[in-house]
Amino acid sequence: MEYYYFLLFIFGLLGWFIVTDESVKKAFVYLTDFTLTKYRMWKWWLLNNPKNPIVKYFMWRRSMKMAKELAEYFDEKKINEQKQNRS
Repeated sequence: MEYYYFLLFIFGLLGWFIVTDESVKKAFVYLTDFTLTKYRMWKWWLLNNPKNPIVKYFMWRRSMKMAKELAEYFDEKKINEQKQNRS
């Protein structure tokens, strides 16, 4: 007997319990939701953890871009104020 017959039997038995018993169905749904939530939390932590060097680079790049934009904004504002003071 090959192993896939054993797996087919196990999954078939599990499917039969899920279809026939309401409490097993609810437990299956709760467990799948729990595992999906844990996976999403792990994925979010991996992509947003500041200890990750790639995330550090993205944060640095975003900060430098914002600093450049703010410097340009305040320089332009200062020039406009000087022009208004002259007139």
